[in-house]
Amino acid sequence: MKEVYNEASVKMGKTLQVLKSDLAGIRAGRANPHILDKIKVDYYGTPTPINQIGNISSPEPRLLVISLWEPKMIPAVEKEIMKSDIGITPTNDGKVIRLVFPELTEERRKELVKVVNKYGEEAKIAIRSIRREANEVLKKMKKNSEITEDELKSSENEIQALTDEHVKKVDAMVKEKEKEIMEF
Repeated sequence: MKEVYNEASVKMGKTLQVLKSDLAGIRAGRANPHILDKIKVDYYGTPTPINQIGNISSPEPRLLVISLWEPKMIPAVEKEIMKSDIGITPTNDGKVIRLVFPELTEERRKELVKVVNKYGEEAKIAIRSIRREANEVLKKMKKNSEITEDELKSSENEIQALTDEHVKKVDAMVKEKEKEIMEF
């Protein structure tokens, strides 16, 4: 029984981590180096994240500066940024790549809030699915007479409490990101 609970807890924790990384990739008016995390560049035949081939800094709230360790990689990095969905055109001076983030419009902010809510809903669905799997395992254990009816009920209640706790965390993460997006 404890194994079922622990496994569900670990899986729900991983779901929160995925949500956290998805939310970090949404730009909220200020430059965040994590927006580049999903972009990979062909580095000597290996798809490599930008943060592993150079330094990414944010000298101003709406500016990212990428200084690559090998300046000859600038065109490849620019090309990958252009292909990505971040919607920013990079500029370079031969030494560094600059990404200037425009001020978000009210309409764009509302679109981003919808995306954030979608990610939150997907995370909740994943958490509920983990709860369902755990309950199915418990019911199988009951059917095979490994646990009693009382143990089944108490275990299901524990799993439900774990689910509620993780859903609250998802809601809090979504609300925090919404607040960040909507502040001017």
